[in-house]
Amino acid sequence: MSRRPRRAAPPAVPVRRRRAPRRRCAASLAFLCGLAAASLACDRPGPAAADAAAPAGPTGAGAAADAEPAPPGDAAAEPDGATSEPGGATSEPSQDAGWSDGGWSDGGWSDGGSPDGGAPDGGLPGSSEGCPDDMVLVEGDYCPLVDQVCLKHHKEFVKDQARRATPYGEVEGTTSVSERCLEYKQPTECLSKKRTPMRYCVDRYEWPNRKGELPALLVSWREAVKLCEGVGKRLCTEDEFNFACEGEEMLPYTYGYERDPAKCNIDRPFRQRELTLYRYERCMKHPKCKAELERLDQRVPAGSMPACVSPFGAYDLNGNINEWVVRPGRKSPDRSGLKGGWWGPMRGRCRPTVGFHKEEDYGYEQGFRCCKDAAPR
Repeated sequence: MSRRPRRAAPPAVPVRRRRAPRRRCAASLAFLCGLAAASLACDRPGPAAADAAAPAGPTGAGAAADAEPAPPGDAAAEPDGATSEPGGATSEPSQDAGWSDGGWSDGGWSDGGSPDGGAPDGGLPGSSEGCPDDMVLVEGDYCPLVDQVCLKHHKEFVKDQARRATPYGEVEGTTSVSERCLEYKQPTECLSKKRTPMRYCVDRYEWPNRKGELPALLVSWREAVKLCEGVGKRLCTEDEFNFACEGEEMLPYTYGYERDPAKCNIDRPFRQRELTLYRYERCMKHPKCKAELERLDQRVPAGSMPACVSPFGAYDLNGNINEWVVRPGRKSPDRSGLKGGWWGPMRGRCRPTVGFHKEEDYGYEQGFRCCKDAAPR
């Protein structure tokens, strides 16, 4: 009996085993996502918290919001987490703030109280009536909108205007040359129908508000707001800075109508920034950052130029260091402005406001001073 040959069995199909999830990869992804979310949450406060930082103050329509031209080629390689801003300013996550809880650590002020310790400045111009001893009273009628006519510009500005002029008499293109007026027409004309009565206190010197100390720098607008609030004061508004600087006469410069580098710390030769700077305290811990800041720095001690004083007795409102102010009516992150100019070849006068720096930006030319409501009569 014949047998049928057996058919060969089909080749066995290999069974695919399910691989266990790559827990390490998943865990890493989750960690990175969580870290990103935390970073955003820290650096972007909610509307309520952000709006609460803006102190109330008088508003005005006359403050100029034109930006100071940034020096050419000021960009630099940024450290991780930092972004560059025109004019040497940078922004960095807020957890790297260069301030201790007590205050300006390098300047010796760390007790969280009045920078002058309540000691009056005897023999100095101005009055502290209704104000703390380290502040001066600003009182009078403020003109929100003024007409200041320049009679003579700096030759550098004139040459730049001619270079960019078109056959039709217009000026086109961008520039790194700041508009510097050497002489203004006298007197300044008030264009407002009514003046605004104002009465408040302003720090006599730039923060930390101590005569003979270098003013603070590498500080953001938000840090300035918190530091003023920490000593029972507030950051000044645009109009408050204007009036404290120019007085009722509406002076273009604190000292008058003619620009004078011998009176205020202005018109120093510009030094190109070559490295991005960290916030102050962090910068002091990095030798390269510290050396770069020392190379750029041309500040003078607060109150060391006696002629650089306003009609109300506040020092260094023009030049030395740009000062953060509040721009009322604006929303975060555009509530910040810079006033007064710094030591470089910039406008360095009372009225103009640089408005393109955001609230988290900081720079080697940026500091502040505080204001406060005066006591009732």
